[in-house]
Amino acid sequence: ASTSWATASARHLTHEPTTREGLLRIVATFSIVACDPETGALGVAVQSKFLAVGSVVPWARAGVGAVATQALANFNYGPRGLQLLSRGKTAAETVEALISADEEREHRQLGVVDAAGRAATFTGGECFKWAGGVMGEHYAAQGNILVGWETVEALAKTFEYTPGDLAGRLLAALEAGQAAGGDSRGKQSAALLVVREGGGYGGDNDRIVDLRVDDHPEPIRELLRIRDLHTLYFGETKPDDVVAVDGDVKREVAVSLGRLGYLEEGANDEALLDALSAFIRTENFEEREQERGYLDRAVLEFIKDKR
Repeated sequence: ASTSWATASARHLTHEPTTREGLLRIVATFSIVACDPETGALGVAVQSKFLAVGSVVPWARAGVGAVATQALANFNYGPRGLQLLSRGKTAAETVEALISADEEREHRQLGVVDAAGRAATFTGGECFKWAGGVMGEHYAAQGNILVGWETVEALAKTFEYTPGDLAGRLLAALEAGQAAGGDSRGKQSAALLVVREGGGYGGDNDRIVDLRVDDHPEPIRELLRIRDLHTLYFGETKPDDVVAVDGDVKREVAVSLGRLGYLEEGANDEALLDALSAFIRTENFEEREQERGYLDRAVLEFIKDKR
């Protein structure tokens, strides 16, 4: 992993919010935007003391890039940033184009990564302290109204040293950022967005993961829980995890489907496979459905445990 987090673009800012109204307008948060060069995945993870932060901060498009817009957030930085990236602008060029046309840029915070993994971050001089960001290889991390620099540092270092898929690395970074202090006002919402060409449901869209926790006392913990559910329902089945529905497996499936009301006692093998298919589609496991007569181990364990 790279250790480029040490070359930070963070700014220690001292501007304080002067009114409660001013605070309510701010998307005070910490986020990380990143690219996985091996898979082409792009993503954003974010947490904030702000209702439904996932509706404002994260933006991403497969083959194009990812954007996080926050502080006195300019919502249009998201779609406009992706448009600029789609036209061939680098992350740094995109940031420059967005802020140069914005009279309120000193109140903005922005992180961008392009499809080539080049990253850029910007923190305006009027963002409320502590505010700043850091760029590394294939990512940019940033935050405002934080307890301190430690949050951004934890985001960066954890992302770099965590193995696995992009979604898992982003969530690990988010956890570390919170553990290091996080948003100085507390916790409320979190979101995770990861895209890749053909990576979404049914293979005809790019959203591998698009999860939001809009209001929760422990938003990152809840985001981790629903990400585990997302993996259960929509994760890729590996060849070693496919089992034939015969022998002990067939008996376990028959007992479980009978208990759940899908199969009558004494039913033949064809009826059992029909019942299994009905169960899989009723429970939304169609992304893990195998050819007739075979079953994903994760679905088998789910059937056995369901009450």
